[in-house]
Order: sequence, then structure tokens, then C-alpha cells
Amino acid sequence: MLRVAAGQGVPVNGDLAANVALAASLTRDAGEQGVWLLVLPEAFLTGYDWDAFDQVRATGRPRVEALDELLAPLGRAAAEASCTVLVSTPLLRGDRMRLSTLVVRPDGSVEAAYDKQHVDRLETGWFTPGPHRPCVLDVEGVRVGLAICYDSRFPEHAAAAAAAGAGAEVYAVSTAYLEGSTRGREVSLPARALDNGMYVVAGAALGRCGDRPITGGSCVLDPEGRELAALGTEPGLAVAEVDLDLLAEVRARQTMHADRRG
Repeated sequence: MLRVAAGQGVPVNGDLAANVALAASLTRDAGEQGVWLLVLPEAFLTGYDWDAFDQVRATGRPRVEALDELLAPLGRAAAEASCTVLVSTPLLRGDRMRLSTLVVRPDGSVEAAYDKQHVDRLETGWFTPGPHRPCVLDVEGVRVGLAICYDSRFPEHAAAAAAAGAGAEVYAVSTAYLEGSTRGREVSLPARALDNGMYVVAGAALGRCGDRPITGGSCVLDPEGRELAALGTEPGLAVAEVDLDLLAEVRARQTMHADRRG
């Protein structure tokens, strides 16, 4: 068993320090509930907002070389909670800006582990796509594949994470569903779970992007796409258990994962 949570809160657009503090607060809450893995929303450290993305380019922050100092409060919270935290942010790598997932481990270490591979057309003015290869982490013996929002619309992305070489059992997705774009949450996330016999843990953004509300909806889905825990537009945590025995039973019965042809 691995206790997991999808978390959401309302960030302050453009305020890195405030949003690191908010991530730390959610991490402490997760620790109090025995959570080992916390997945936070897309672009959580800046807010998912066009002006905030412009600010990253203008200020040169956050930059990959300076993450340890920026995330020190979150590292301390992860250590206190004994929790691995996945937090997404725009990130400058040299002269390129990526939408990235940072991994904060219970020992306080920080790794810029994953860059969004499928950049939405609304985002191309800011972000460069990341390398096309699966990124899978070990969290307390469970294999966790990383994705950011639009990645989850592409069945081959989750399939690559679940394939034998990577072997993901959980698909951890940082998302931001603007008002009018929630169909992906309703259809794509359950489909990725069922296609691959994987749990899905999706942290979904709240707040506003310009004049458009962002709709929340963080959730944990079982390997057949059924909802185990979910939030609406309220801040908090959706908490559930990843059960590898159940996952094995589902994969034995729903054999798409094994029957996929290369």
C-alpha cells in the first residue's frame, strides 16, 4: 500500500515565496494524514497565468541552478512529513523555459526531474517541449510515472511510462483545467488508468488565468478509472491508497496493458 494525495490550493500569481509556503503547508497536511506521495497542480509555484509566465522570463526566476534555496521551506516540510512531493513550475534551463515537475524528497533533496513533452498551443509563446522519454520514479517501492496536463491527452505518453522498461504503476499528473476545458479531466484521465492498469493521481490547479477561472478537480483514480477520492473547487487534499495487489488483479483481468502491440 502507498498512501497518496492530489492537492490543490489557490496560489498567488507571480509570488514564488508565497507559493512555496503554500506547497509546504499542503505537505504538512499530507504528512498528518500519513501520505507518502503528494502531487500538486501544474505551474503551482507561479500560478498558471500568462502574466506570471512573462514574469519568469523577465526576472530569470526560477532557474534550475537555484532551486535548492528557493525550495528550502518545502524541503523541510517534506522531511517533517516523510513525504515525496511533486510540484510543477515554469523553469528556466539555460535560455529555454520549460514547464517542469520538481521532485522534493523526504531527505530534502530537490530534482528537476521532468519537462512537459506536449506543450499546449496556448503555451507555445513561453515554453519549449521537453525530451520525449518516460520519467518514472521509485516512491517507497512503487513506480510513479510523471506527466503534466496536456501530456495525458496522448495515450502513448502513459503507455510509455507503463511499458516494461519503465513499469509505472501510478501516473502522476499535474494539471490546470481552465473553465471550458474540463473534458480532458472527465475522459482522458480515466482512459489512461484503464488503458494501462495504472492508478492516476492528478493535482489540479485553482485560481484564475487572466479573466478565466481555473476549475480544480484534483482526484485519485483506481486502475479501471474509478474515482477513489476527489475535490471540487475547494482547497485541500484528495487522499487514497495505492494497492499493488488490486493493480495486479486488474491487469490480469483487463489485459490491454499486456496485449498492446509495439
